[in-house]
Amino acid sequence: MSTVDVPSPIDLRLMSDALEWERTAMEKRPCRMEFFTTFAEELRQLKPPVSRVLELGSGPGFLARHLLKALPNVHMVLLDFSAAMHELAKQRLGPLVNRAEFVEGSFKDSLWSGRLTQFDAVVTHQAVHELRHKRYALDLHKQVKAVLRPGSSYLVCDHFLGPGGMSNDQLYMTVTEQKAAIECAGYLSVRQILMKGGLVLHHAN
Repeated sequence: MSTVDVPSPIDLRLMSDALEWERTAMEKRPCRMEFFTTFAEELRQLKPPVSRVLELGSGPGFLARHLLKALPNVHMVLLDFSAAMHELAKQRLGPLVNRAEFVEGSFKDSLWSGRLTQFDAVVTHQAVHELRHKRYALDLHKQVKAVLRPGSSYLVCDHFLGPGGMSNDQLYMTVTEQKAAIECAGYLSVRQILMKGGLVLHHAN
């Protein structure tokens, strides 16, 4: 297997590219709303109730807006490497921005997790592949475990490799590989929650 990172065709740190991604994301993957609803349902069912949630690769705030509207007692920390994406997210959240904190940083940087701790849940949607090679996924999952309170939940959704999914085996993992990588990071339970439109969501704790 090649260990060379796969270059991105766009630079989401540029406002022009961030705007284009924002404009087309929902059109390309209309099932995203179903995933957003499922994220909210999974978080709503957690006991004790969640109040502090971290989103990795928060982008223009699609998921954050949905979760903040659906879960009025939740405060979110949004981590993204793009100031442009944060600006779009602030606009999208409107008054909900009062329950959000924006942190600029890359979850490919091993130091990101040292700045953030004690979350009731961590969520990420369509962002793990932005590590630009699947070999980094295990370390990411370990870092997430370090910022979670004991027994808390990690909801991770990304593209999968294989029929109905993607074809680049350097960027993407099969559904089985995704689950195995999360388990290897030390999570005791990993459940597949939803698979649709080339995306799969796992709930780990």
